[in-house]
Amino acid sequence: MTIRFHIYLLFIFIIATSSCNNPSKKKDRNKKQASVKIDTLPLQKADTIITIAAVGDIMLGTAYPNAATLPPDSGTNSLRYAINDLKDADLTFGNLEGVLLDKGEPAAMKLKFRSKPYLFKMPESYGGILKNAGFDILSVANNHSNDFGYLGRERTMRVLDSLGIYYAGLKTSPVTTFARNGIKYGFCAFSPNSQTVSLLDIPGAVKTITTLKQTNDIVLVSFHGGGEGVDFEHVPDSAQSFNGERRGNVKAFAHAAINAGADLVIGHGPHVSRAVELYKGKLIAYSLGNFCTYRSVSVAGVCGLAPMMKLRLTKNGRFLDGQIISFKQSHEFGLRRDTLNKASKRIKFLTETDFSNPGISISESGAITATE
Repeated sequence: MTIRFHIYLLFIFIIATSSCNNPSKKKDRNKKQASVKIDTLPLQKADTIITIAAVGDIMLGTAYPNAATLPPDSGTNSLRYAINDLKDADLTFGNLEGVLLDKGEPAAMKLKFRSKPYLFKMPESYGGILKNAGFDILSVANNHSNDFGYLGRERTMRVLDSLGIYYAGLKTSPVTTFARNGIKYGFCAFSPNSQTVSLLDIPGAVKTITTLKQTNDIVLVSFHGGGEGVDFEHVPDSAQSFNGERRGNVKAFAHAAINAGADLVIGHGPHVSRAVELYKGKLIAYSLGNFCTYRSVSVAGVCGLAPMMKLRLTKNGRFLDGQIISFKQSHEFGLRRDTLNKASKRIKFLTETDFSNPGISISESGAITATE
């Protein structure tokens, strides 16, 4: 062999033994490269903050039995003092107490109210008022969604579809799903009333919520339940009835909903505000009372308190904080902002009274802070 070839073999041997005898350097180099890759990853989408505005019952005026129970301005100014707050959210929710319908007669089972304005039929054009006010999601599961039978339910759904407002809660439309800004939402609503998804069937509700959570980031649940009026401000730990009608065990329902995967549970139906609870890191508002209910719903005393909740959640549904914005209603002036914060103070009192450990604290001005 030539001298040049021997030098070449020696060179190869030195390189090979150097690599074999220093494995720690190789590992350290790989570890350093891996850490650089992790450090440069973008923030996960779970860190996204979502703002949700939520209110209770909305009934902008009824055309039944005649136009005397409609507002003089065709409802266009009903929400003017709340529009900025309603629109300042990623999602805005409310309970549509009644139907959107121009022509139609009451359902047969409702004829006992034939001479009274207790059947809620808003003109179809009022759907545009809700859209312009910023509402994205509406519950249509309540004791007035069947006031005008099949036609009332069908026309309401068509109007909301035409406006791009999502809804749920009827047997024919129990859930809805949609995506916004890369986040998938599922929404379902429940009520103990005819033609709605039953609040009384908790195992059925659990199945619905569990299914929604499998394919969505955030699951919102709405329920219409509990007794009505000033005697039903408090959240019981048992089932309630009202006028002979079963109104459900709202606490058992709300806890089961969270256990099944709900990220936010919003209640309505009692026509008064109720307490708020943080359960397993997820917020439950047991009733947001009346928000904008023209003439045919009592707004006397605490029934006239009209809270709006502005809540911040992460993409994985964890509650961060919130704010109760206090409004008030009167038949004379309609919906107005309340600088005395009576709605938030009432919810604070009810929360501290009904729950020994609600998981949150509420300030006099309505700030909601997690204490868990």
